[in-house]
Amino acid sequence: MLENKAVEPLCDPMPVPEGRLVAHSPGHRGLWHWYEDHARGTGELARRFAEPWGGGELAYRLGHDHDTGKGACAWQDGLIEEATTGRKLHRPSHHEAGAFLFAQAARRHPVLTPFAGVIEGHHTGLSAWSELRIRLKRLMLDSTEVNQAISQVAEVMPEILDGTCPAAPEWLDPRDRTSVEMLIRMTYSAVVDADRLDTAAHFRPGTAPRPHVGMAELWGRYETRRQEAVAERQCCKAPSWLDRLREDVYREAIEAAASEPGVYRLHLPTGAGKTFAGGGFALRHAALHGLRRVIVAVPFISITEQNAAVYRSLLDPEHGAEVVLEHHSAVNFEASDRRGSRPSGTSGGVHPGQKHARSNPWVKLAAENWDAPFIVTTTVRLIESLFGNSPSATRRLHRLANSVIVLDEVQALPDTLLTPILSGLRQLAEHYGVTLVLSSATQPELTALNPWQTGLPQRNIVANPAPLFHQLRRVRYEWRTGPEVTLGSVATEAATHDDALVVVNGTKDASHVHKVWLGDREENPGTLHLSTRMTGGHRRETIQVAKQRLEAGLDTLLVSTSLIEAGVDLDFPRGFRARSLPESEQQAAGRINREGRHRAEDSVMTIFEPSDGLQPRVIYNRCGIAAASRRFGQGLKNPDDLDALRSYYRHRYRLQAGSSSTDPNGATGEAIEALREKLDYPEVARRMRMIDNEHSVAVVVIRSQLNQEDRQGAQDAVKQLRSGVPTPETYRTLQDHMASIPQQELQTAINTGHAVEVAGDLREWTGPYHPQRGIEPPA
Repeated sequence: MLENKAVEPLCDPMPVPEGRLVAHSPGHRGLWHWYEDHARGTGELARRFAEPWGGGELAYRLGHDHDTGKGACAWQDGLIEEATTGRKLHRPSHHEAGAFLFAQAARRHPVLTPFAGVIEGHHTGLSAWSELRIRLKRLMLDSTEVNQAISQVAEVMPEILDGTCPAAPEWLDPRDRTSVEMLIRMTYSAVVDADRLDTAAHFRPGTAPRPHVGMAELWGRYETRRQEAVAERQCCKAPSWLDRLREDVYREAIEAAASEPGVYRLHLPTGAGKTFAGGGFALRHAALHGLRRVIVAVPFISITEQNAAVYRSLLDPEHGAEVVLEHHSAVNFEASDRRGSRPSGTSGGVHPGQKHARSNPWVKLAAENWDAPFIVTTTVRLIESLFGNSPSATRRLHRLANSVIVLDEVQALPDTLLTPILSGLRQLAEHYGVTLVLSSATQPELTALNPWQTGLPQRNIVANPAPLFHQLRRVRYEWRTGPEVTLGSVATEAATHDDALVVVNGTKDASHVHKVWLGDREENPGTLHLSTRMTGGHRRETIQVAKQRLEAGLDTLLVSTSLIEAGVDLDFPRGFRARSLPESEQQAAGRINREGRHRAEDSVMTIFEPSDGLQPRVIYNRCGIAAASRRFGQGLKNPDDLDALRSYYRHRYRLQAGSSSTDPNGATGEAIEALREKLDYPEVARRMRMIDNEHSVAVVVIRSQLNQEDRQGAQDAVKQLRSGVPTPETYRTLQDHMASIPQQELQTAINTGHAVEVAGDLREWTGPYHPQRGIEPPA
C-alpha cells in the first residue's frame, strides 16, 4: 500500500474528532477541509453555475454527492495518515459511491441515469454510457464496496439518503439524445469547476476574487476609446472614403445589437472593419440583454494575438486587473496526464500494473475556467471545450451560457466536423442563452447542412452587404494555367514588380519561392517569407517589417502560406495566389490594394495553378475544388461573386452531407453525431480534434537572432516548465518561440539530437534555423 516516496507534511494537522469526515488534507494553517463543507460548497457553486439553463437543482445534487466515496474508512484513514506522516499512500477510488447513489435515485427517471457519469468521471473524464451502464449494473447487483462509504457520509449528511431525484430542465426532451448529451456536458463542467474552486479556496484561503466588470461598463469603455482613436487619426489626416464606409458599417452593427438574442451573420468584405464592428455588436448586445461575457474565437493563433491586442487597447483598464483573457495553445502539455488516465472500459482508480503518471503542474495552469468578461481564443480551444471529455478541457464549458460567441472567419470550420459543430452551437443558442455571431467575408451557407436546415433563423448584422462588396472591389482577377506555370515562373514574374505578395499552399512551396528570389544570397531584407515553420515572434516581426517597408516605399517581396489570409493587415499593390478554394483566394485578395489607394484595374490578383506545387489534399478541399471548378476561373466567375459563392457552398456541402445528421454515409461528421446520441464521450472527443497532433506538432525554438532579454526570457520559461513550476507568464512567453513541423520530422530530429524534451509532448528544437525561413523542410 505504501509507495516508496515520502514527503514532509506542510505542518502538524489538527486532530480529526470522532464522527467527522475530511475531504482534503490540511492547508498551510493545519486546518482540514471537512467533508460536509466541501460537499455543500461544491453543490452550491454548481447550482449557481447551472441556473442559467434551468439545471441548478440537478447540478447541486451531483456536486453535493460527488465525493461520497471519500466516506470509506480506508480512504479516510489513508488521507489522515498521509497528512500526519508525510508518507504517500494509495487510497481507493472515491468516484463510484456517489455515482451509484445518484443512479439509484434516478431509477424511475431513465433519462437522468447517465448523469451519474458526472460524478464517476469528475477526476478522470466523462465515460461512454455503454461502459458506465455496465459498471452501474454491477454495483446494483453488489453494492457492498460502496455501502460503507454511503453510510459513513449519511452520519454527517443524512440528506443524501432522501431518495429524491432532482428534476431535469423543463425544456429537455428525453427523445433528443444530443440535447441530453450536451446537458450532461454542461452539468459536468459546472460540477468540475465548482469542485476545483471550492478545493482551491481551502488551500488558498483569503484569495481576492477577480473584480466583476459589467458588460454595460465595458461597452461604454469600448465605445469611448474607439471614438478617441478615430478622433486622433482624423487630427493627422482627413478621413478617406474607406474610413467613412467603415464608420457607417460600425454604426449599423451597433444599431443591430438591440435585436433579440439568436444567430447573426456579420458578412463584410475584407477591409470593412469587421474586428471593430463585431466587438462593438457583441459588447452592446451583451449589455442590453444581460449576457455575462463575450467570447471571440478565431481559427489562427496569429489572429488571436492581433485581435487580443486590439481589444486590450479598448477594454483593459489603465490600472488593475486585465479584462481581456487571451487563451490558446499550440502544444499539448497534458500528454503525461493523458497517458496515465483511466483507459476505456475500466472502473476508475489505478489498477495493478498501471503506473502513476507524473503530475504536470502545467495542467492546472492550462485548465482556465474562462471566468473573464471578454475572452479571445482559438476555434480549436472552443471546440475542445464543447466536445472534449477531460476535466481540464470541459471545465470552462459552462461559462459559455448567457454569452455572445463570435466565430470569426467561420468559413474555416472544417467540413469533416460541421454536423456536430453546428448541432452543438444550435443547442447553445436554443437552450443556454447564447447569441452566435458568424463573421466572415466569405459566409458559408450553413443552412444547407442538416442541423441548421430548419427552425433556426439567422439575422444579418449589416442588412445588405452586397453593395459593400461592390464598393470594396479593389482588385482585378487574372487566371494562369498550363504546364509552363510553375512556382519558379511565378516567383520570377513576381520579382519583376517592386512590391508583390505570393501565397502558396504549403511550407515547401513557400521555401521554394523564397529561394528562387534569393538566388545565391543567404538572406535579403526586402525578400520575406512567412510560414508556421517560423516561430510566432519571428512571424510577427516579419509582418511588421513588411508593413514598415511598404509604408516607406521600399521594395518588398513576400511569400506566405495561407496563414496570411485572415487577420493580417498588409497592403500590396500586386498579388499571386496558388489555386485553392474561392474563400482562400478572396481572403488573399484582401491583402491587395487593401486601403484602396490604387485603381482596381491596376491591382491584379493572379490565381495560378503551379504544375510543380502542392495541391490541396484534405477531403473538403477535394469536394470544394470540384464545386469551385464549375463556377470560378477563366471565363467563369471571380471568387468575390456572392451569388456564385452561395451556389458553391451549397454544392460543396451537398457532395459531402448525408441524408440526416446521423447518416453513416455522410462526410461532415455525421458518424460523430451518432456517437453523441450514444453518449460516447471519449470517442467523440477523439474524433473532434481539429488539430491532428499525430501529423503536426509545436516545438520551442530559441533563435540566435533574439536580443539578450528575449533570449533569457525564453530560456527561463523552458527551465520553469522543466522544473515543473511554471507561472502564468510562462505560457505567454513561450508562445512567441513556438514553430510547427510535421510529426515525422520531429521524430527524425529527436533521433539526431536536434530536439530535446521540455515537458509533456513539448520539445525544444536545437537544429538549424534559417534567419528568414525558420525550420527548413527536408529536401
